[in-house]
Amino acid sequence: MKLATFQTEGTERIGALLGDAVVPLQPALDAARAAAGEPPEHLPETMRGLLAAGEAAMVAAGRALAFAARPKNAALRRPLASVALCPPLQPGKIIGVGRNYAEHAKEVGGPALTAPRLFLKPTSSVCGPGDVVRIPPTVTKPDWEVELAVVIGRAAWQVGEGTALDHVAGYTVLNDISAREFQFDQPLPMTSFAKGLDGFCPLGPWLVTAQEVGEPWQLGLRCWLNDELVQEGNTRDLIFSVAALIAYVSRYMALQPGDVIATGTPSGSGHFRTPPRYLQPGDRIRLEVERVGVLEHGIA
Repeated sequence: MKLATFQTEGTERIGALLGDAVVPLQPALDAARAAAGEPPEHLPETMRGLLAAGEAAMVAAGRALAFAARPKNAALRRPLASVALCPPLQPGKIIGVGRNYAEHAKEVGGPALTAPRLFLKPTSSVCGPGDVVRIPPTVTKPDWEVELAVVIGRAAWQVGEGTALDHVAGYTVLNDISAREFQFDQPLPMTSFAKGLDGFCPLGPWLVTAQEVGEPWQLGLRCWLNDELVQEGNTRDLIFSVAALIAYVSRYMALQPGDVIATGTPSGSGHFRTPPRYLQPGDRIRLEVERVGVLEHGIA
């Protein structure tokens, strides 16, 4: 399934995609249960709540989508163009991974990593598809980074690599916008601050379940800046795999449903170009992860 959070008529809802339409899950589930003569069943109102509710809630969501897909139930669908997509979820925490693609690690330089290089992005940095990220006027080196984002579906604590993917609900697209002056122009790097400013975590356009994406070993990533292809890579270039990242992080902190791991970016971001290149007001960004989706947003 492709699960989305969207706003319509001033109300935020969770739904699932069906072609070029979105199905609000609760009304579709109500209709499905009524048609079967069953009592109502209430789904959580947020995506994080849906993930935390476990397998039974996901089965109910699938049933709602299947019922809405029947030709006679078109009234349960809304054209995707008629709603405003929001970030697919508001994460509990966002854990970023630096220098995790081999080619990107080469362009950054420095010693080879023996463990993931981690930082945190606050939830206040999250924004959604079509939003405009406003760069503070005192930030002079804002940069882009297309990333595969992993969304946790089951609590993970002290898990091994062999079972780590069992804890994944799905995947989405993330732009790890970074104010490079705080990373590279300070006596002591301030990576979390550089990547944690308001709006510096565009996320979306939806959450694609792990079953639909399949194994995340060979997913292409691309980023366009004003229709120019500026990044292209593949998750086969990851130094630490999705499973390895989950296992490593869970040694030190419990991962909860709705937490997000941003797995790193391939080469091609602006700071490491010759000459360096940074985001400017009026820029448009298009980020794509194969089998997951396309996230677009603006810069102001």
